[in-house]
Amino acid sequence: MKRRKPVLGLKAISLIFLSSNLGAAGITRAQTSEPPAAESPAAAESTPPAAEAGVTQLKQVEVRAVNRAVNILNTEAVDSVFGFDKSIKDTPRSITSISKETLDKLNINVIDDLITLSPGSFTQSFFGVAGSLDLRGTPGENYFRGVRRIDNPGNYPTPIAASDRIDIVRGPASPIYGPSKVGGYLNFVPKSARAADKSDGGRTGGEVGVSRGSFDKNIVRGEVGGPASIAGKQFGYYLYVEGEDSGSYYENTNTDQNIFQASLDANLTESSRVEFGGQYQDFRGNQVAGWNRLTQDLIDNGTYITGSPTSLDGNGDGLLSAAEATSAPCLNAATNCFGNPLGIFYFGGVGAQSAEQVNADLANQPGLALQNPGTTQLRNSQVLAQPDDRLDSKVITLYFDYIHTFSDDLKLTNKTFYESLDNINENAYGFSQFADTFAFEDQLNLSYKWSGNDWMTANYQAGGSVRYQDFEHGDNFGFEYFDRRDISRPGTPIDRRTLSTRDGPEIEPWSSHTIGNYVNFGVAALADLNFIKSIHLLLGGRWDWVDVQSTACALNTTACNGVEFNGNENKPSWTVSLSYDIPVIGVTPYFTRATQSTLIAGQGGQVDPPSVESGSVLAKSSLVEIGAKGSFLRNRLYVSADYFRQDRVDLNSQNIVTNSTTQSEGYELEFRGVVTNNLAITGAYTHLTVENLTAQQDGFQFGFAGASDLPAGVDPSLIFGGVINGLTFTGPGTVNPSARKAGIPEDLFSINFIYNFSEGLLKGLTSTFGVTHVSSTFSGFSRAVELPEYTLLNIGLNYETRHWKLGIQGKNLTNERYYRSNFPDLFGSSVVLPERPVNWLATVAYRF
Repeated sequence: MKRRKPVLGLKAISLIFLSSNLGAAGITRAQTSEPPAAESPAAAESTPPAAEAGVTQLKQVEVRAVNRAVNILNTEAVDSVFGFDKSIKDTPRSITSISKETLDKLNINVIDDLITLSPGSFTQSFFGVAGSLDLRGTPGENYFRGVRRIDNPGNYPTPIAASDRIDIVRGPASPIYGPSKVGGYLNFVPKSARAADKSDGGRTGGEVGVSRGSFDKNIVRGEVGGPASIAGKQFGYYLYVEGEDSGSYYENTNTDQNIFQASLDANLTESSRVEFGGQYQDFRGNQVAGWNRLTQDLIDNGTYITGSPTSLDGNGDGLLSAAEATSAPCLNAATNCFGNPLGIFYFGGVGAQSAEQVNADLANQPGLALQNPGTTQLRNSQVLAQPDDRLDSKVITLYFDYIHTFSDDLKLTNKTFYESLDNINENAYGFSQFADTFAFEDQLNLSYKWSGNDWMTANYQAGGSVRYQDFEHGDNFGFEYFDRRDISRPGTPIDRRTLSTRDGPEIEPWSSHTIGNYVNFGVAALADLNFIKSIHLLLGGRWDWVDVQSTACALNTTACNGVEFNGNENKPSWTVSLSYDIPVIGVTPYFTRATQSTLIAGQGGQVDPPSVESGSVLAKSSLVEIGAKGSFLRNRLYVSADYFRQDRVDLNSQNIVTNSTTQSEGYELEFRGVVTNNLAITGAYTHLTVENLTAQQDGFQFGFAGASDLPAGVDPSLIFGGVINGLTFTGPGTVNPSARKAGIPEDLFSINFIYNFSEGLLKGLTSTFGVTHVSSTFSGFSRAVELPEYTLLNIGLNYETRHWKLGIQGKNLTNERYYRSNFPDLFGSSVVLPERPVNWLATVAYRF
């Protein structure tokens, strides 16, 4: 379908009307990213003919204004779920779409803040780095224009400011997109000339802005887009650049980041066009583990146990090496500690060690004890981070799409995608990592629309894809000591560790070092069948083949001399959805059942050799979702509600960092409404339980023991000099009988009000008011420390004229003291992230 050229008089008046009267709903410049919605029959009938053109235009403006509000209310067409341009209301899956304007008005600048708009979303801390969003209690994935990116649990903060739209899809991806995680994904749609509607006769425009905020936050950004031509060929372009040089609320933490993004869209012929561009991100910062030496008293009262263990720096170089660490018995859970030959501490059920047993063991282990224990009141900003800690990532993302339209009913699309990740991560307490990964993917898709007859129409898709991913990844975590450092004071040689990436594997051996690659071939088909305009049946299937090679390199050398493992696996995926448009009331109930393959990759996108050896590279996920969506009050209110249950089927195939075996079950509710032409409201509610299926099956889960896991009568200062491997029992009579996953609140509610002043002295001013409530949860799997519930209040003001934008947003205005669990499956009893107090961000921008 050819894009209509703008009718300057009518369309300009329409946009001005929308900006002044419906800006509250985020309807400003970016909502020109799609063609005007078709006028509803009722609206058309309500527009009587007029003798004067001016009167007719005014009535048409009102119609367009209402229909633009429809797009804000989650009814716009998106292809992020099944590849069909179905509206969100008509898509039989739980999905939220957020425009750039809504992100701006609510000052959402990191993906963790998306919980204020999307149900089913909440992110545990991955050492303070917002890399991906947890969806339905499990790690989600990031997609770029419909293609899966390299895994990013916490390698760098995923940028959102350069996006024109973010689609949040809950549950596994449909078969057309290939293997995916069970939780869901975020699809980022970058700003582009076509999205800004400037490639078809528009004019060049752009914006430059500066943001300044609490804790020395400093961001400068600029963007420009418009039409251009080369050799007589017209094309549209859009450029975005952002630079950040910021401090942090947390001590010894900063951010230095640059982002460059470009997109170009060109019509080659009347029936063919190309869309291509890319993004480059250079991030330099560090991870934040948060508070160590975790106790309930620390959470409730801020009381921290101080002191330092004996220094083991035998050679006087100011660092604790692996060899020096092993010189002290039990410092690294050596054998014959805690009454068992494996050096494992059992807790949480029958078989757990008694206080007498533990005290007897610890009495003979002076290397573990603090020499001068005491207490102090800790500030939330005092965290486990050193001045020379670093997290550096360079990410290059490129795409090239070719679209050929044979007719109004038949279209061919080829997507080519490339991404590379160069990452290094160093933490003085004893963890280091590097990743050198790149991925290339090509997707070919043929879509056909069958107009059918009065009782049936259909849309079909068929295609295939190939993905090649090459990786080298190494990490060092064997002597990772969170508790040796007294974070009320600067670090010392007592707690500073040698690191593999900094000192070399000859001194500090790798815990794992992997080199390899995989090739994933897949074919898929989908059919969207519509019967008597009200009954919709969606069917889809896919088959994937994976050929993987992974080498377990030697751990004490830079060169990769090791054992190579090769494997071939294949698995099917399928989806079935049935929905029905109930006449008159505007409600569409739906049912979806799906099974989706997932590829088990690690933190740097690597496939570990044990997965290849055991034939567990590909796993399965399943989804059952029952819901209903509706549009009411002449399309001024959108409501969506659903029940879901999703599982990871293959219990022997998991990665505890990126893809653990879980079962999630819960309810989600979302609503968006335009109450008046000035007031908009959004709301979201989630009730969620997540259980670890492997822990249920085995009867226990591995994790590192913390102070609160010790039996009553044991002084926790006796263990802070080292690390203790632990097993938490599950089942009847234990601390976690159903193996509930920690760090995920059971209930979460948010509501936002956006009010736009359209008349008088305050014309152009928009105010926002948001409240988010999160229920209490446990910090770790052993449920030894409970994190309290909290309620956040955010208020903002934005003022816009034709050329200027000014905004200020206050967050956590009640100065709530709250926390997020940090990697709860492994370290939940050891560390927790205290969150920021009252903070603000102000922005000034000039548009041209």
